[in-house]
Amino acid sequence: MTRPRLLMIAPAPAAQLPDGRLRLDDKFVEGMRLHAALWDGPVECLLWQGGAIPFGSDHAPGDLGFGLRLLPAGAAITAAELAGAAVIAASADMHQTLGLAPLARAAGVRLCYVVEYTLQTRLAILRLDPGLSAPRRLRSALWHLMQERRRRAAFRAADALQVNGYPAEAAYAGLNRDCLLYLDGRMKTAMLAPPAAMAARAAHLTGGGPLRLVHSGRLEPLKGAQDLVPVVRALQARGVDFTLDIFGAGSLAPAIARGIAEAGLSDRVRLHEPLPFESGLVPWVTAHADLFLSCHRQADPSCSYLESMGCGVPVLGYDNAMWRRLAQVSGAGWVRPMARPEALAEAVADLAKDRANLIAAATRARAFAAAHDFETEFARRMAHLAGLIT
Repeated sequence: MTRPRLLMIAPAPAAQLPDGRLRLDDKFVEGMRLHAALWDGPVECLLWQGGAIPFGSDHAPGDLGFGLRLLPAGAAITAAELAGAAVIAASADMHQTLGLAPLARAAGVRLCYVVEYTLQTRLAILRLDPGLSAPRRLRSALWHLMQERRRRAAFRAADALQVNGYPAEAAYAGLNRDCLLYLDGRMKTAMLAPPAAMAARAAHLTGGGPLRLVHSGRLEPLKGAQDLVPVVRALQARGVDFTLDIFGAGSLAPAIARGIAEAGLSDRVRLHEPLPFESGLVPWVTAHADLFLSCHRQADPSCSYLESMGCGVPVLGYDNAMWRRLAQVSGAGWVRPMARPEALAEAVADLAKDRANLIAAATRARAFAAAHDFETEFARRMAHLAGLIT
């Protein structure tokens, strides 16, 4: 009996190398291998060539553990790409996939869209991009509005929908009768903070040591990294005993480094290069952090929230739609008004005096992350796709 084939259509970057190998994003490969392990049949992925790959590796096609086809940049999907598939899981965060329903229907293939960005998030990204002129920003906004009409129609025409994060659920769940909410992240069960690390953090907090803040991610205006220095300056003015370790790279890194030095805070605020996630960042945060400081202004389902929580570290962040809801359902952190660094600093100062609150939130953070770890969320998604053909 032929086992059903799953075709994934993803926005991940890819490059064909001269020696025949493929340059692929590490997180993409890890996710696809888990898809292949959990699907009862062959798994293949369709990608377009191009895109930056800052965290990638080179692979021989036969060593991937899943099939992979590359299309030229900008190429349209045709019936030939869908042939032989039983189920298609297609990202709806790129416009190239939004016309798939008629092709899938003609081929007798079940179609499930996967989406994480809402229209509001796309428009917020435009507003926060300092490299766009006003006319270009307007043209881009109009283009996104047009694509959103196509996207919503595509969701109505599909067999199922998977939404990553609470904002996407609120925006799109009503458009398809078979909708699954999931929370994406890279925290595997084995990576969750062990009891000894949780106890060590609690001992540090009750012992009165400095409050150890951590931040990781791209140091770009879109991610709110420009607020990090104002936060630490406000903490300095309040006389809070703290440290902050920043892991990341981006266009704002030089300005952040200058701001730290000018404030005379180099002894307690440290700027680090990015670390490998599993072998570097997770062990460091688990062992050396008490609170994740998020200045994220967008409502996208950033992995940083759930991944910090998996390290047993609660989160303090701005009032975007994703973190507001996640903080509410998890009890794993605190929400402060958008784009107000002084409000974040005030909350840190309060928490520095209320260590029991931090310890309790850390316990809730780890428990919530354990219920939504990498393996659990992927298994739910694969079971949902399998249900389309049973």
